[in-house]
Amino acid sequence: MKVLIIGGTGEMGQWFTPFFKKHGYEVTVWGSSGKVDVAEQMGVEFAHDLDAAISTSDIVIVTVPINITEKVISETAPKMKSGSLLMDFTSLKVGPTEAMKKYAPEDVEILGTHPMFGPSIPSLHGQIFILTPINGRCDKWFPVMRSLFEDNGAHIEVINPTEHDRFVSIVQGLTHFAYITIGTTFDSLDFSVNESRRFMSPVYDIMLDFVGRIIGQNPYLYAYIQMENPEVLKVHDAFMEQCSEMSSIVRKKDVEAFTAKMKDAAVHFGDTASALRRSDKLINSKIAEFDRLLASIGQEIGVRHIYSGIVHTGIVEKVTPKTVVIESGSRMTPLKIENIRLLSEEEMHQWKLDNLEHHLRDISVLLPEEADADIIMELISCNEGIVSTKIIDRYEGIQGTDRLSVTYRILIMGDLEAEEIQQETERQLKGIGCIIRG
Repeated sequence: MKVLIIGGTGEMGQWFTPFFKKHGYEVTVWGSSGKVDVAEQMGVEFAHDLDAAISTSDIVIVTVPINITEKVISETAPKMKSGSLLMDFTSLKVGPTEAMKKYAPEDVEILGTHPMFGPSIPSLHGQIFILTPINGRCDKWFPVMRSLFEDNGAHIEVINPTEHDRFVSIVQGLTHFAYITIGTTFDSLDFSVNESRRFMSPVYDIMLDFVGRIIGQNPYLYAYIQMENPEVLKVHDAFMEQCSEMSSIVRKKDVEAFTAKMKDAAVHFGDTASALRRSDKLINSKIAEFDRLLASIGQEIGVRHIYSGIVHTGIVEKVTPKTVVIESGSRMTPLKIENIRLLSEEEMHQWKLDNLEHHLRDISVLLPEEADADIIMELISCNEGIVSTKIIDRYEGIQGTDRLSVTYRILIMGDLEAEEIQQETERQLKGIGCIIRG
């Protein structure tokens, strides 16, 4: 199966390229910036002849800025081969799906999609994927795509394009508008966000992170989300009307009116108790990770950098509210806590297995009479610090004895003292009646 991702050298394209490649698809990417080096880094072809790539692909995915999505669809859809699938990965669905219906030949299937996540997530597990199939235009490919995403842990929501755009005018339009406006308000007040962190509550801390998350990203993307969905303006009007009304109530010091508005909003909101529990969980998870780091001072840990993917291991030297300092050999590495994820013991062990250069040692022994060599191998394999054990030699007929001679080859974890582990293993073997052979 051949997949062409138009916009494949962009951030979302770079996320989905390895995803499809991992699942056996032959992926080709194209981007208007001509970043051939990005394609090479991902181990895929760059479509130098875009028309040829379109006409030979089984799936074509359009993941470009919202304001040019319909134009790209109009130029792409007519060139697609019979039986293929055209998809888009954009946050609006009415315009793109109408364009696909208009320009795609009848024998080309179409599927509007909206991944409700950004390119920083590690996997699809727990992520929402919205699909907007058009009746009669996606009978073959819809179950294929749905299974692909669901089998990788995504939660699928199926909705029509009009309903989608109405919901995202709130889910994205209102949310982004409010956070961006908070950010611009800080700017207009010349308010020191960094200084304010000295006095912050957990809720303010999390709110600041979300504001910074939004305003620190591509402003053109967020501009198009606000400006290309006609439903967003209705939301703006309602939001500003409520802001004005609430401000007026505050200016009048009308406590009863304020409390009535807040109570009415809570009733309409619904299950505020669950919202409180979920937000408590979010707050407590931040506190718990910091506490784990504090408790690890003087101990070995592993952390993965969220953005680079690099794993840092070593002894925790120092922890502050913002940074952790890890000592590895003679090098001190300071890391921002918000940029790292603490590895579990299992993840740390697996990282060591995959990345360290381990030590090989051979131990030859005479086994006790009637002893089972394989069971003894299983026993010593349980020793902490031994990665694996195997038998590389069995020999019967040692002069003067009927006992079986066995050579065990043990692989010792690369960051441990091999001699100590070998001596400990030999002591264990002697303890069950084995004789160590020179």
